[in-house]
Amino acid sequence: MRTILRSVGILVVLVAALVVIAFFLPREVTVERQTKIAAAPDAVFSQINDLKAFSDWSPWSAQDPDMVQEFEGPEAGPGQIMRWQSAELGDGSMTITAIDPDKRVDTALDFGPMGSAVSWFDLAPAGEVTTVTWGFTTDLGMNPIARWMGLMMDGMVGADYETGLAALKAKVEAAPEG
Repeated sequence: MRTILRSVGILVVLVAALVVIAFFLPREVTVERQTKIAAAPDAVFSQINDLKAFSDWSPWSAQDPDMVQEFEGPEAGPGQIMRWQSAELGDGSMTITAIDPDKRVDTALDFGPMGSAVSWFDLAPAGEVTTVTWGFTTDLGMNPIARWMGLMMDGMVGADYETGLAALKAKVEAAPEG
Protein backbone atom coordinates (compact mmCIF):
# COMPACT_ATOMS: atom_id res chain seq x y z
CA MET A 1 0.00 0.00 0.00
CA ARG A 2 2.86 2.35 0.85
CA THR A 3 4.37 1.78 -2.60
CA ILE A 4 1.08 2.64 -4.31
CA LEU A 5 0.70 5.84 -2.26
CA ARG A 6 4.30 6.80 -2.99
CA SER A 7 3.74 6.18 -6.72
CA VAL A 8 0.55 8.26 -6.71
CA GLY A 9 2.37 11.02 -4.80
CA ILE A 10 5.22 11.06 -7.32
CA LEU A 11 2.73 11.15 -10.20
CA VAL A 12 0.84 14.10 -8.62
CA VAL A 13 4.09 16.01 -8.08
CA LEU A 14 5.19 15.28 -11.66
CA VAL A 15 1.87 16.46 -13.15
CA ALA A 16 1.92 19.58 -10.99
CA ALA A 17 5.50 20.32 -12.08
CA LEU A 18 4.55 19.93 -15.76
CA VAL A 19 1.62 22.33 -15.31
CA VAL A 20 3.75 24.91 -13.49
CA ILE A 21 6.55 24.66 -16.06
CA ALA A 22 3.98 25.14 -18.86
CA PHE A 23 3.27 28.65 -17.61
CA PHE A 24 6.91 29.56 -18.17
CA LEU A 25 6.70 28.40 -21.79
CA PRO A 26 5.89 30.98 -24.49
CA ARG A 27 2.25 31.96 -24.75
CA GLU A 28 2.64 33.15 -28.35
CA VAL A 29 4.20 31.00 -31.05
CA THR A 30 5.46 32.25 -34.42
CA VAL A 31 6.56 30.11 -37.34
CA GLU A 32 8.14 31.51 -40.52
CA ARG A 33 9.59 30.00 -43.66
CA GLN A 34 11.09 31.64 -46.78
CA THR A 35 11.81 30.81 -50.37
CA LYS A 36 13.13 32.69 -53.38
CA ILE A 37 11.02 32.66 -56.52
CA ALA A 38 12.39 33.66 -59.91
CA ALA A 39 9.48 35.98 -60.73
CA ALA A 40 8.29 39.51 -60.16
CA PRO A 41 6.24 40.22 -57.00
CA ASP A 42 3.01 40.68 -58.99
CA ALA A 43 3.21 37.08 -60.27
CA VAL A 44 3.53 35.79 -56.70
CA PHE A 45 0.95 38.23 -55.32
CA SER A 46 -1.73 36.91 -57.68
CA GLN A 47 -1.29 33.47 -56.07
CA ILE A 48 -1.46 34.65 -52.45
CA ASN A 49 -4.16 37.32 -52.82
CA ASP A 50 -6.72 34.81 -54.11
CA LEU A 51 -7.66 31.92 -51.83
CA LYS A 52 -8.88 29.88 -54.81
CA ALA A 53 -5.35 30.09 -56.24
CA PHE A 54 -3.95 29.37 -52.76
CA SER A 55 -5.90 26.11 -52.60
CA ASP A 56 -4.11 24.96 -55.79
CA TRP A 57 -0.67 24.96 -54.12
CA SER A 58 -1.63 24.66 -50.45
CA PRO A 59 0.13 21.76 -48.73
CA TRP A 60 -3.12 20.84 -47.01
CA SER A 61 -5.06 20.42 -50.25
CA ALA A 62 -2.51 17.78 -51.25
CA GLN A 63 -2.71 16.07 -47.84
CA ASP A 64 -6.47 15.58 -48.16
CA PRO A 65 -7.73 15.48 -51.75
CA ASP A 66 -11.25 14.86 -50.37
CA MET A 67 -11.26 18.17 -48.49
CA VAL A 68 -14.37 20.23 -49.21
CA GLN A 69 -13.63 23.92 -49.82
CA GLU A 70 -16.10 26.76 -50.19
CA PHE A 71 -15.33 30.39 -51.06
CA GLU A 72 -17.20 33.55 -50.11
CA GLY A 73 -16.79 37.24 -50.65
CA PRO A 74 -14.86 39.03 -53.36
CA GLU A 75 -12.89 37.21 -56.08
CA ALA A 76 -9.65 38.18 -54.32
CA GLY A 77 -8.30 40.44 -51.61
CA PRO A 78 -9.70 41.56 -48.25
CA GLY A 79 -12.94 39.87 -47.30
CA GLN A 80 -12.39 36.74 -49.39
CA ILE A 81 -13.05 33.66 -47.24
CA MET A 82 -12.16 30.03 -47.74
CA ARG A 83 -13.94 27.49 -45.53
CA TRP A 84 -12.82 23.88 -45.45
CA GLN A 85 -14.08 20.59 -44.07
CA SER A 86 -11.70 17.69 -43.83
CA ALA A 87 -11.92 14.34 -42.09
CA GLU A 88 -8.10 14.30 -42.08
CA LEU A 89 -7.28 17.88 -41.09
CA GLY A 90 -10.36 19.24 -39.35
CA ASP A 91 -12.60 22.15 -40.25
CA GLY A 92 -11.86 25.85 -40.37
CA SER A 93 -11.69 29.04 -42.33
CA MET A 94 -9.17 31.51 -43.70
CA THR A 95 -10.05 35.15 -44.38
CA ILE A 96 -7.89 37.70 -46.16
CA THR A 97 -7.90 40.66 -43.77
CA ALA A 98 -5.50 43.14 -45.41
CA ILE A 99 -3.22 43.55 -48.39
CA ASP A 100 -0.42 45.80 -49.56
CA PRO A 101 -0.41 45.09 -53.31
CA ASP A 102 2.65 43.14 -54.49
CA LYS A 103 4.11 43.35 -50.94
CA ARG A 104 1.97 41.64 -48.29
CA VAL A 105 -1.20 39.64 -47.60
CA ASP A 106 -2.57 39.15 -44.05
CA THR A 107 -5.06 36.43 -43.16
CA ALA A 108 -7.06 35.33 -40.13
CA LEU A 109 -7.34 31.61 -39.47
CA ASP A 110 -10.16 30.04 -37.48
CA PHE A 111 -9.79 26.41 -36.46
CA GLY A 112 -13.02 26.31 -34.46
CA PRO A 113 -12.52 24.83 -30.98
CA MET A 114 -8.81 24.37 -31.72
CA GLY A 115 -8.25 28.14 -31.73
CA SER A 116 -7.31 30.91 -34.10
CA ALA A 117 -4.19 32.42 -35.59
CA VAL A 118 -2.97 35.04 -38.00
CA SER A 119 -0.89 34.31 -41.05
CA TRP A 120 0.90 36.50 -43.55
CA PHE A 121 2.91 36.50 -46.74
CA ASP A 122 5.63 39.11 -47.25
CA LEU A 123 7.14 39.71 -50.68
CA ALA A 124 10.58 41.31 -51.07
CA PRO A 125 11.87 41.83 -54.62
CA ALA A 126 15.59 41.75 -55.41
CA GLY A 127 16.33 41.98 -59.11
CA GLU A 128 14.71 39.06 -60.94
CA VAL A 129 13.86 37.24 -57.70
CA THR A 130 11.15 37.69 -55.08
CA THR A 131 11.76 36.43 -51.55
CA VAL A 132 8.50 35.11 -50.09
CA THR A 133 8.13 34.83 -46.31
CA TRP A 134 5.13 32.85 -45.05
CA GLY A 135 4.44 33.37 -41.35
CA PHE A 136 2.00 32.23 -38.70
CA THR A 137 1.38 33.45 -35.14
CA THR A 138 -0.98 32.03 -32.55
CA ASP A 139 -1.75 32.82 -28.92
CA LEU A 140 -1.87 29.61 -26.90
CA GLY A 141 -3.57 31.27 -23.95
CA MET A 142 -3.40 29.78 -20.47
CA ASN A 143 -3.86 26.16 -21.55
CA PRO A 144 -0.80 24.23 -20.27
CA ILE A 145 -1.24 21.44 -22.82
CA ALA A 146 -1.37 23.97 -25.67
CA ARG A 147 1.82 25.60 -24.37
CA TRP A 148 3.63 22.25 -24.42
CA MET A 149 2.29 21.68 -27.95
CA GLY A 150 3.65 25.10 -28.87
CA LEU A 151 7.15 23.69 -28.50
CA MET A 152 6.41 21.40 -31.47
CA MET A 153 4.59 23.99 -33.61
CA ASP A 154 7.64 24.98 -35.65
CA GLY A 155 8.26 21.38 -36.66
CA MET A 156 4.60 20.68 -37.43
CA VAL A 157 3.60 23.86 -39.26
CA GLY A 158 7.08 24.68 -40.60
CA ALA A 159 7.28 21.47 -42.63
CA ASP A 160 3.90 22.21 -44.24
CA TYR A 161 4.97 25.78 -45.00
CA GLU A 162 8.13 24.49 -46.70
CA THR A 163 6.04 22.10 -48.81
CA GLY A 164 3.57 24.87 -49.71
CA LEU A 165 6.30 27.36 -50.61
CA ALA A 166 7.96 24.75 -52.85
CA ALA A 167 4.63 24.20 -54.63
CA LEU A 168 4.08 27.97 -54.93
CA LYS A 169 7.58 28.38 -56.39
CA ALA A 170 7.00 25.58 -58.91
CA LYS A 171 3.63 27.01 -59.96
CA VAL A 172 4.79 30.61 -60.35
CA GLU A 173 8.05 29.74 -62.10
CA ALA A 174 6.26 27.39 -64.52
CA ALA A 175 3.66 30.01 -65.48
CA PRO A 176 4.18 31.80 -68.79
CA GLU A 177 5.22 35.42 -68.36
CA GLY A 178 2.46 37.78 -69.17
